[in-house]
Amino acid sequence: MRSAAGLLLLGLTLLAGGPLHAEPLGRLFLTPERRAMLERQRQQNIQTARTLEGSVMSLDGIVTRSSGKTTVWINQQAQHENMAGTGVTAVVATRTPGRAVLTPTDEAPAPLRVGEAINRGTQERADGLKGGRVTVNRQP
Repeated sequence: MRSAAGLLLLGLTLLAGGPLHAEPLGRLFLTPERRAMLERQRQQNIQTARTLEGSVMSLDGIVTRSSGKTTVWINQQAQHENMAGTGVTAVVATRTPGRAVLTPTDEAPAPLRVGEAINRGTQERADGLKGGRVTVNRQP
């Protein structure tokens, strides 16, 4: 008898509590149009290709991960290995850290150090120091 009374009490409590389902939160932060565009890209596996335009090409940084994969920053844009569509191929020099050979489409290869820039038209180089120099004072 106690179990029947307990079940009856539990049933009345659930009914008195109102609807059991709450409204879903939905998606936050993105508009429906932006979500639809992202979903289309995800389904079609589209990667946005960015071209490296401009008359000056600069090597801003190189990161080699422990897995051996490399990311090179050219004109402040990250270029990952096997990334197509940028118009520039970067090959990192393995024997000299901080150097890479950048080869723009239909142009001669340009070996650069990190921080250097080259004018594509005149082939003039700039080291980013504007005539200055960096010195390291090592402690004895």
